Amino acid sequence: MSKHIGIVAVSSEGAALCYRTICLEGSKLMGTHGHPEITMHTFPFQDYVKFIEADQWQELGDLMLESARKLSKTGVDFVISPDNAVHQSLDMVRQLSPLPWLHIAEVVADEAVDRGLKRLVVFGTRWLMEGPVYATKLSARNIQCEIPGPDVRNEIDRIIWMELVKGSIEINSRQYFQEIILHHKRHGCDGVVLGCTEIPLLITEKDSALPVLDSTRLLARAALKYALA
Repeated sequence: MSKHIGIVAVSSEGAALCYRTICLEGSKLMGTHGHPEITMHTFPFQDYVKFIEADQWQELGDLMLESARKLSKTGVDFVISPDNAVHQSLDMVRQLSPLPWLHIAEVVADEAVDRGLKRLVVFGTRWLMEGPVYATKLSARNIQCEIPGPDVRNEIDRIIWMELVKGSIEINSRQYFQEIILHHKRHGCDGVVLGCTEIPLLITEKDSALPVLDSTRLLARAALKYALA
């Protein structure tokens, strides 16, 4: 029997992509229509955003712990969250959780090692790019972590909050990402981390001049592997 997966959803678009990936790719491993048992919980998105904007990471971590407690009562065996920025809080509270967590940046870092990537540019919200989540996990594996300059970070942040989390996919925004990826390739990066779980809705491997580390789907696949281990 497979383990029961718990999802702390946070934003709807990223969580939906993660859920779909588990279900669709689960059938490749477990037979037609097969996938592990999944239970999802989320507080209103505005509750997370309020703490992120106020830099109240401990309080956001407490919110994640409460989700884990609720999920544990449903029989969940372990938890994932298809939201990158909130993992800054997860590192603060992980040891207090009633359930084990798969950490999205650790999953991405493992994939980078497997693919032999050494210098990654990270895209995400402003808090994710400027925060410790990927810098910490990548450096622990001797992988260089770069982020775009301030103006680019602001535009990427705008696209995420004003478009992607609302499910709006704009051609001009895709072209903007492609230009930034190409710029970082020319300056020595050998891969790009899509470190906002909605960015894979806009950019895929075929759209990118660099190898893509799709944090959303990588987390979903890691959850499948863990559930079936």
